[in-house]
Amino acid sequence: MIRPWLRPLLCVLVAVAVLGAAAFAFGLSAGGRSASTTGGGSFVQPVATAVPSVGTTAQEPRRADTVPGATRVGTRAPVVDHGSRTGNRVALTFDADMTDGMLASLRAGRVKSYANLRILDLLEREEVAATFFLTGKWVQRYPDVTRRIADNPRFELANHTYGHAAFTGDCYDLPSLPVDELAGDVAKTFEVIKPYGGRQTRYFRFPGLCHDAATLDALAPLGVTVVDGDVVSGDPFATAWKPLVRAVLDHVRPGSVVIMHVTEANAAMTDEALPHILDGLRERGLVAAPLSEVLAVA
Repeated sequence: MIRPWLRPLLCVLVAVAVLGAAAFAFGLSAGGRSASTTGGGSFVQPVATAVPSVGTTAQEPRRADTVPGATRVGTRAPVVDHGSRTGNRVALTFDADMTDGMLASLRAGRVKSYANLRILDLLEREEVAATFFLTGKWVQRYPDVTRRIADNPRFELANHTYGHAAFTGDCYDLPSLPVDELAGDVAKTFEVIKPYGGRQTRYFRFPGLCHDAATLDALAPLGVTVVDGDVVSGDPFATAWKPLVRAVLDHVRPGSVVIMHVTEANAAMTDEALPHILDGLRERGLVAAPLSEVLAVA
């Protein structure tokens, strides 16, 4: 028998229990989300689960993630050749190769420079957007040029390996890295580029565009997007500029990703061809845009 003076207390306890059970059930149905309030109303806020970037902490967000185009970690790194064929934007991309052999040529005085400043002068003067795929060793050899690229809001920085080694066994006679060293090589390059700030991306380009399923699997944990390109200028070791112009303008379309080089000594005709390429793009109604903007439309 319940004493009369206990009945009000029991009613309160039962009400609390019912409300608690309802709240618990609501939490389960919301998938583990936490409730919060704002402006006098209530909403259900998902609990965030962040995918960490290599070498970053929660207190130190990576600058390379500030530009659109980064992909989530998956089982295989995605590969893109071009953006949407609608619109009028194209991406001009410049690879900055640097191998140990190239460094030796610089030290021995056999070549003057692997940084074509005339390309930067033209792009800056005409306010043209471009994306630069940098090797770590090129950045370390040309820190001032890298800073100049990073300081330009129209330029983006991307990853082209640390020392331009091949990531597959047969790639234009380049020395190759074992598959278990690939991710470390790319991660190291991101760390070399990181201090320069600017418009850094998680875009990556293989030397020689050589890749296979194993290499794409190896790079997946880095959250990179592999960018090949659909218009190859053929500027390495070219001896005349007109064929480069034809190679680009004969194939460029809306959404195209054009591959050129900023390595003066082994791409000496690029700065000669570039003014004519820019003129041809204008005649076709095409506008150079950062790679992230071209691919974001896709």
